[in-house]
Amino acid sequence: MTITIGRRALGLGAAALALPGLAHAQAAQQMSIATGTTGGVYYPLGGALANFLSRGIPGMSATAEVTGGSVANFQLLGAGRVGMLFGQVDAAVDAISGAGPFRGRKVPARAIAVLYTNRMQVVTTQATGINSIQGLKGKRVSTGAPGSATELFAFRVIEAAGLDREKDFAARERLSPAESTNAIRDGKLDAYFFVSGVPTSAVTDLAATPGTTIKLVDHADLHQKIVEKNGPVYFPEEIPANTYPGQQTANKQLSVANIIAVREDMPADLVTKILQVTWGSREDLVRTHSAARDFTLAAQKSSAAGIPWHPAAEAFWRAAGANLG
Repeated sequence: MTITIGRRALGLGAAALALPGLAHAQAAQQMSIATGTTGGVYYPLGGALANFLSRGIPGMSATAEVTGGSVANFQLLGAGRVGMLFGQVDAAVDAISGAGPFRGRKVPARAIAVLYTNRMQVVTTQATGINSIQGLKGKRVSTGAPGSATELFAFRVIEAAGLDREKDFAARERLSPAESTNAIRDGKLDAYFFVSGVPTSAVTDLAATPGTTIKLVDHADLHQKIVEKNGPVYFPEEIPANTYPGQQTANKQLSVANIIAVREDMPADLVTKILQVTWGSREDLVRTHSAARDFTLAAQKSSAAGIPWHPAAEAFWRAAGANLG
């Protein structure tokens, strides 16, 4: 079994095929972690975790990979191109069931930890006059990078609001959060969707732009319609006022949990070592990004994980005192 195929392992080529024992040894030392775009939270947390794993597990060299986001991450895991990922539960549920963007291609993913809440942020500025999801009709909108869970979630919000993503916008882009922020600054975009922990750097950058007052569009009222069709993976929350510069009111939005996932065939001893390092580094993860403060023992719930636990992860959390439910 190959644990993960990182860039170095891919470079072994024909020599690796001729020497499978060597290929396995090289691959076992390289752990590629699928994260997300550079403007989000997955990437900095993934970079920090890669450093901790490289230092904490003898012989391991872990690297954080920039990706489009959760959907792409589970696709990479299914293809054996990464060994571990950060991902949203909605994408995870689709991945293991072969639904949505994974239709016909189930991914043998298993949860090893529940991290923090990802919050859907529908970002615009006061100058656009947009006050609701329905108010996006006729506007120039970005629904997130291709392969991202932002796109998956955004489509569900748009549909629940009674809009057609193909017909009801003056333009629909598929931009990363950083690209979306730049497009709003340049007058080329009116609003964008982005689901992440808060605060997130791309939204902070837009809010800090001179002469700009950001607005986060409420959409928690769409909760019932979304879960009726897609299952109970989303829940209403609020982003408090002043989370971002100039954000004058609390944002009533929808959220989804984040997990770390691996393939179901990852060796139990490796899963245990990864969790020992990850759980032991939680205070350092909080220093990397405040969203990690929600990585707690109480958060380790089977209902929050959304997909089955890897058996070694379930054993680890039970031993640590978690009530998995």
